[in-house]
Amino acid sequence: MTPNAISSADTDGRERLEDAVRGLRAWVEARDFAGHDAYDALRSPFLKLVSLGMKWPRIAVIQTMKRSPINLRPLLGVRPGHNPKGLGLFLGSYARIHARSADPEVRRHAERLFELLTRCVTVTTNGHGWGYNFDWQSRAFYVPRGTPTIVNTAFIGHALIDAWKAFGEDRFLDLALPARGFILHDLARTVDGDAFCFSYTPIDRLIVHNANLLGASLLIRLHHVDPHPESRDVALASLAWSMRRQREDGSWWYADTDYQKWIDSFHTGFNLQSIRWFLDLGEAEEHRQGYERGVRFYADNFFLPDGRAKYFHDRLEPEDVHSYAQALAFFSGEGERYAPLVRRVADRMIDTFRMPEGWFAFQKRKGRPIRIPYIRWGQAWALYGLTSCLSPIGAFDPKGNMHADSRYS
Repeated sequence: MTPNAISSADTDGRERLEDAVRGLRAWVEARDFAGHDAYDALRSPFLKLVSLGMKWPRIAVIQTMKRSPINLRPLLGVRPGHNPKGLGLFLGSYARIHARSADPEVRRHAERLFELLTRCVTVTTNGHGWGYNFDWQSRAFYVPRGTPTIVNTAFIGHALIDAWKAFGEDRFLDLALPARGFILHDLARTVDGDAFCFSYTPIDRLIVHNANLLGASLLIRLHHVDPHPESRDVALASLAWSMRRQREDGSWWYADTDYQKWIDSFHTGFNLQSIRWFLDLGEAEEHRQGYERGVRFYADNFFLPDGRAKYFHDRLEPEDVHSYAQALAFFSGEGERYAPLVRRVADRMIDTFRMPEGWFAFQKRKGRPIRIPYIRWGQAWALYGLTSCLSPIGAFDPKGNMHADSRYS
């Protein structure tokens, strides 16, 4: 991909992004990257008790806490914690920051993030992975704290590869490699001929496209830095499963079960980002046309002319910081053709969600903001998106070399 999504002459845009990154970094570093999460209600002893260990009461307390405009967690015994996926997103962001700066503080914070990731890893039968630091319940299933998920493991694995390339230290890659065994051998597979879909965790058989594609993308990246023919074959088979289920307009349902047939922005971005990792590595060229259809659908259906990012393709509410951040992370890697979109989305995200203290708010629902500084959903994703604009996720070429230039170099 061309490395110039936004013109280097856009000094106002560069300075605004860099100021937002500095402010956000100062805020999260002062808190050692710890905080609350939008879905961590079951970390409250009281809420865990009143949910009675049952599905729908658990969902009720999680959704009530998520939608509350007031952060009740301190009153309910939920202490700030280190969210593994958030740590991975932060690490990937610091790898990109390092690409533009020799500041030793950047390396120091990356080392701290590495330390925290080693502490929260979950060892499995065939490797290791990462889950969340809280129990969570969805309509599909209940997931105890620490249960490794393919999504968390993939994001963290990608961040570790990026950190390995940025900082030149093998320990980052060494921590990523056992994730291969987890994905290959600890997850269930739903088979369809010569293709299949990975499960979300070792304890379910869910069929979710972004989870499947993220796992496949980590396998193909690991194969290209540490050759492993089984990984390549499995990754391509997993990719084929979801590509065969791409809709005619270029979109994917979140999942193919009846109660999960929605199309949202950031999971669409996850799908496309995963496919792009294959294409940038010279793999799966037969899926490029499907990828391009998906990119057009994403660009054409989730953004208003003023830069507002929609959560779902067919409605406006809610307005969510995650939708903005993933758009920046993805479209910054698409080159000049989406430069105006990246600039509009970045400006709107900063104008709408950035707080005076430097952190980013969560959502707006019917014009009412939810100003809670969620560490993963808000801060980690905001930093990930902003740093992608300054030094994009495609800043590492397929051979592992760092591109010297960036969006704003």
